[in-house]
Amino acid sequence: MEKKECVKEVTIKLEGKIWQDALDKAFEKANKNAKIDGFRPGKAPKDVFIKKYGKESLFLDAADLVLNDAYQQMIEDNKDLEIVAQPEVALKSIDENSIEFMFTLTTRPEVKLGKYKKLGVKKEKIEVTKEEIDNALEETRHKYSENVIKDGKVEDGDIAVIDFEGFKDGKAFEGGKGENYSLTIGSNTFIPGFEEQLIGMEKGETKDINVTFPEDYHAEELKGQPVVFKVTVNDVKTIKVPELDNDFFADLGLEGIDSEESLRKQLEENILAHKEHHAEDNFIDALLTEATKTMEVDIPDAMIKDELDRMIKQYEENLKMQGITLEQFYQFTNSDEKALKDQMNPEALKRIKERLLLEEIKKAENIEVTEAEAIKESEDLAKKYNMDKEEFLKLFGGVEMVKYDLEMRKALEILKDNN
Repeated sequence: MEKKECVKEVTIKLEGKIWQDALDKAFEKANKNAKIDGFRPGKAPKDVFIKKYGKESLFLDAADLVLNDAYQQMIEDNKDLEIVAQPEVALKSIDENSIEFMFTLTTRPEVKLGKYKKLGVKKEKIEVTKEEIDNALEETRHKYSENVIKDGKVEDGDIAVIDFEGFKDGKAFEGGKGENYSLTIGSNTFIPGFEEQLIGMEKGETKDINVTFPEDYHAEELKGQPVVFKVTVNDVKTIKVPELDNDFFADLGLEGIDSEESLRKQLEENILAHKEHHAEDNFIDALLTEATKTMEVDIPDAMIKDELDRMIKQYEENLKMQGITLEQFYQFTNSDEKALKDQMNPEALKRIKERLLLEEIKKAENIEVTEAEAIKESEDLAKKYNMDKEEFLKLFGGVEMVKYDLEMRKALEILKDNN
């Protein structure tokens, strides 16, 4: 099937009162800033304004005022079409009597459903090993570890609380000074060779540490340069990992966890739940991938563009949560929007195909979701997220979106049940 068969061009013409009203509003706006001899801004008669600037000067502002009306009329006139991408709009014609917009609509492509039952996809078998539980237990203990001051020398794994100042050719350099800095030996957070030379030092001891900055260091004047740090150890701390005793279980504050045995059981359950969730995701992904292999569809370019725009927007939101803007990301990675979209394109295609697949399964299996089901689901989800139902529906996109989401989940369950 050719992509162009999914594209329809629709012309919407506006004339009469709606267009004349828009021209009048455009005149009122333009006249406020018009400079016409003998008249204060906003006071020139329309015929005088038109004589100086021409009727054409009002057309584009008036077009902006009626675009939404044209869009709504286009939607109403084509409500039987299944539009699957943001319509494109262009100005076809415009004069003092009327305006015509050309809307390019992308409709749902024809989909030929392939094999989606008995695909031979197997769900991963899950088990939890003793080693995994042991590791989880140690991680839990280390979460509650404390840094305690120790007597004696700095050892690997200890925390050295230090004062330091760096010198290059006998002169202190910018950014090379710190006081009471807690440095974990073996963390490799300082210049290579620095931490190792702290081993064996004691509280109160001062020492010159010779190191060389890496060739790729960010400060140009220090790249590959030998420097000396004068270091004083103020304190030596060691990491104390708690024993599995009553105090530890009390600190955990977990109901029913009062012994190593009960903690191990809880950790095993947690690991199992995590693995099952991961296995379920992998199973679903494998099913969708396999089922789309035999599905026939030609994805319109506009659908891909819309999906990429959504993905970029979501990516931008994720970056914001990390305190990074999209522009900063492009600078850091020496890329741009086109490069990011090229990278995301395969995933966008995958998402569209999987969505179309589930929609076709819904049709093939006669899946229906009633209004009552959708409303109940809305209420349940609003309660789950501690939100008012109306507030939830506004964020989710309305009852119809809840209904669609339920339909897709039911289609997914059928896909799983038949494999």
